[in-house]
Amino acid sequence: MTVKAESTGRQAVVEASRRWREGRLRSPHISADTLAPAAILLALAIGFAIAAPQFLSVSNLRTLGDSTAIPLTVATGLTFVILMGSIDLSTQGVIATVSVSVSLLLANTTNGNDLGWLGVAAGAGLGMLFGFASGVIYTKARLPSLIVTLGMWFVGLGIGTYLFPGEESLVRDGAFRNWALDRWWGLERLDYVAVLIFLLALVVSKATVFGRMLLAIGGAEGLVRLAGVKVDRFKIAAFTISGTLAGVAGLMATAQLGVGRVDAGNNTLFPAISAIVVGGTLLSGGRGGLIRTFLGVLILSVLQDGMILVGVSPYIQEAFIGALIVFGVAAATWKQRDRLRVVK
Repeated sequence: MTVKAESTGRQAVVEASRRWREGRLRSPHISADTLAPAAILLALAIGFAIAAPQFLSVSNLRTLGDSTAIPLTVATGLTFVILMGSIDLSTQGVIATVSVSVSLLLANTTNGNDLGWLGVAAGAGLGMLFGFASGVIYTKARLPSLIVTLGMWFVGLGIGTYLFPGEESLVRDGAFRNWALDRWWGLERLDYVAVLIFLLALVVSKATVFGRMLLAIGGAEGLVRLAGVKVDRFKIAAFTISGTLAGVAGLMATAQLGVGRVDAGNNTLFPAISAIVVGGTLLSGGRGGLIRTFLGVLILSVLQDGMILVGVSPYIQEAFIGALIVFGVAAATWKQRDRLRVVK
């Protein structure tokens, strides 16, 4: 009996490994839970267009587009981590360090530095370093990702506060500031950067072994390990991507504000996680993707913008968004409610 069970187990592992490598984890058709976020987005857009005609005005659509650049960038990075069933809470700390650092590396009102685009690259590199450190500590120390990244959040805030020169350092680098001030076809340049990052991430997610393996790890990490896959490498890479994109979000925030601020990343983490959840990606990993994240970001942006236009109280806005998140989680996990797993 034992020999037969072991043989069956080995066969299952081989088959699972073959399916993951061939990318057959992807559904051959568009499921209802994939279409649901798109339907919600369409319904919200139609409803607000009727309730507030200015919703479809060119100026409001520009505002809507500009407001999604940073949330989309942050959520794109977080999706890689959440797909494998982990979580990254370090985003706001990373943005704090990057914002203050880059404002001191570029031409500014505090010191004589003027590193130009080298300073911008250093800012993104700081985010990459934070993500890499989170991934290494998480995998090698075998600590919960929530605890590790929560600690990195406060490390980032601490470093940003320490580096803060006492008063806001104004960025005088015109080329850097123009990425937020100049517009192409009515939208900030940062909007195009965010879309380009998203499209590149989508290609990685859909067309590479790395992207498919993250889903496999989130769905059945034990089987993936038994198949001989070096899981830790994929986990470290996912956290590195998340940290890098958090760093890019810090650069975006600094370009928009024109100053380096420790609180530049406030209110970016949980809206990004909310967008991922509303889009239908499971926090327990193994199901979801970047298309759903994109729809989730648009849903929350449209919802917030529309409620402002119709005059909804900020407190009611928060309550409504909270209810939508609960509804989104329930809808996404309804079929799996008898075998739900906790976030790893």
